[in-house]
Amino acid sequence: MASLFITFEGGEGSGKSTQVKRLAARLAAQGRDVLATREPGGTPEAEAVRSLLVSGDVARWTAKSEALLNYAAREQHLEQVIRPALAAGRIVLCDRFMDSTRAYQGHAGGCDPGFIDALEHAIVGDTRPALTLIFDIDPAVGLSRARERGDARAEDRYERKGLAFHMKLREGFLEILRRNPKRCRLIDAAQDVDAVTQDVWSVLDGAL
Repeated sequence: MASLFITFEGGEGSGKSTQVKRLAARLAAQGRDVLATREPGGTPEAEAVRSLLVSGDVARWTAKSEALLNYAAREQHLEQVIRPALAAGRIVLCDRFMDSTRAYQGHAGGCDPGFIDALEHAIVGDTRPALTLIFDIDPAVGLSRARERGDARAEDRYERKGLAFHMKLREGFLEILRRNPKRCRLIDAAQDVDAVTQDVWSVLDGAL
């Protein structure tokens, strides 16, 4: 079977991580060779970078610094995990990828889009997702969900950036959707979890 690279994008509390796990389990049950991974992360080195980004003081990094850290982690992830898996013909499901940098550090954070373009060209190159699912939800609802979920490791730095930041973040993801209609599909993340799962499968069924 040909490889397939699928990314899951969205704001805090959108439920995409749950859907990655559900889809991976369903595909595996069908006998498909699937790899579920995440960003920032996916390798020990990238997970170390992740801890720098998702914890600590809200103002500890500039948006440009965050973009550089994300792309340092992404380089490791692509070279050590994603590209080898795709070369082996696996289905790769990634919880966040290049679009998160555009939305978080670019649209919401104010990092120069041209700078992000250059990083994307140099690091991602041709290893682009065949399909991206964008999980859309009212930021106030998403942040409430995220707070209820909690996190023992206090990975809540972005959640603490405030509602205005997350409103811009949502706009950023919707702009990515508008600019990439062939690659991106919108998922209504405000539905109950089973309904979202069904919507995800409906989109994936055609792609597979």
